[in-house]
Amino acid sequence: MMRKPWSREESIVALNLYCKIPFSKINYRHPAIIELASLIGRTPSAVALKLVNFARLDPVLKKRHISGMKHGSKYDKIYWDEFFSNPEAFAYESEVILAKLKSEPIEKSTNINLRDLPEKGLEREAIVKTRVNQNFFRTVILASYNNSCCITGLSIPELLVASHIVPWSVDEKKRMNPHNGLCFNMLHDKAFDKGFITITPEYVVKLSPTLRGLKDKTALDTFFAPYENKSIRLPQRFFPEKAFLKYHNDNVFRS
Repeated sequence: MMRKPWSREESIVALNLYCKIPFSKINYRHPAIIELASLIGRTPSAVALKLVNFARLDPVLKKRHISGMKHGSKYDKIYWDEFFSNPEAFAYESEVILAKLKSEPIEKSTNINLRDLPEKGLEREAIVKTRVNQNFFRTVILASYNNSCCITGLSIPELLVASHIVPWSVDEKKRMNPHNGLCFNMLHDKAFDKGFITITPEYVVKLSPTLRGLKDKTALDTFFAPYENKSIRLPQRFFPEKAFLKYHNDNVFRS
């Protein structure tokens, strides 16, 4: 029996889900996979296989000799390349499609923060789009790091932050790139943002002399010194881009 071809919309929402689930947890029993299968009228096994097929395009997983079907759809690569060429547009489009499939407003579908939103108009639309994409970025980064801080290993999601390596305000094209993200706990996220710590292109934690000069030596010895010159915990996919780390080293870090 001939298999039903995957439409563009089905493929896009599948890639959206691929980004959001830790690779080790992709299987037909996963609740999110079951939900998506129901929404698009496919079996959980078919959706799980589709997600695994995206792995053959993921350089990190290739190095780990993980791959899907060798002869997956040629369109998978087209959508993969489209995502990385414009992740901001791709992320929002995929969330819009998901909201339509769920017959829900995108604000509800993505569970974004609705505080301080204008009631209607272009300003509201712009804020909603930004928050939807920020939520997508956070979900992707936390999933890539298996919901744990890359420095300390802390695994309480409510205390984790998807931190931008090249700051949000510096380069719009890099804002949604998953290779521009690191998963930190709140303290180390703030220290990274302020340039008190950095991650070298060799994925090693480096402390700023400015941090060492602070009066609170107890805080330094407790929260920072134990991790100096230690390698971070690398993600399951979407490794931090070395060029982005070099930017942070050269332009944000207080050397």
